[in-house]
Amino acid sequence: MPKPASLPLTGQTDSPPRHVAIIMDGNGRWAKARHLPRIAGHKQGVEAVRRVSRAARQMGIEVLTLYAFSSENWRRPEGEVRDLMGLLRRFLKNEVDELVSEGVRLRVIGDYRALSDDLVAMIDEAVERTRDSDGPTLVIALNYGSQAEILKATRSLAEKVAAGAIAPEAIDEKRFEAELATHDLPPLDLMIRTSGEQRLSNFLLWQAAYAELVFVDTLWPDFNAATLGEALDIYARRHRRFGGL
Repeated sequence: MPKPASLPLTGQTDSPPRHVAIIMDGNGRWAKARHLPRIAGHKQGVEAVRRVSRAARQMGIEVLTLYAFSSENWRRPEGEVRDLMGLLRRFLKNEVDELVSEGVRLRVIGDYRALSDDLVAMIDEAVERTRDSDGPTLVIALNYGSQAEILKATRSLAEKVAAGAIAPEAIDEKRFEAELATHDLPPLDLMIRTSGEQRLSNFLLWQAAYAELVFVDTLWPDFNAATLGEALDIYARRHRRFGGL
């Protein structure tokens, strides 16, 4: 069977990964270790987002996707969710001008329209302001769950089959990927998770099928250009076979 067209050639490369995703974990533990409220960890986590997104641009990464708020995070205490939404407002208010000036395109994946009306309006405005940017892309996953994304894609294809728009046998990997929120992004090359946990937590499950996985002990608020560089060094030493030899 021929290799899917979306997969790059096998082997090591001196080039940075085109698309890197990060599960930003450890804000609460960072705060607890310092006897601080959890919101302090989240605030430092936002600072890490600024550092790492700038570093990623300098390192030549085309797309950086950050897991900011999962669909399961609604289970957290109401006060913590409110604090997280407040930090999101502050990030959008303070960072979009820099994204525009740096030529960064902002994308948001997930059911973010379930957030409050004012946040949805801020997100829409930020995305629109950066829509025509021709530089790297920063993707923020908000109210995102990969299983829900896959189910939505499946239902969409089922509806098209039922309507006679496509035949069942016409559905292949490429056709399925066209239904995903990431359909116009490069394939995911590298998935990083901070804080020592080693699971994907319902993040980019389809997209991570052939991604390299790197788990680091660093808590997200302490993650910086150096730790990102270390993860890229690990990636560069991997031999990507995609099922081949």
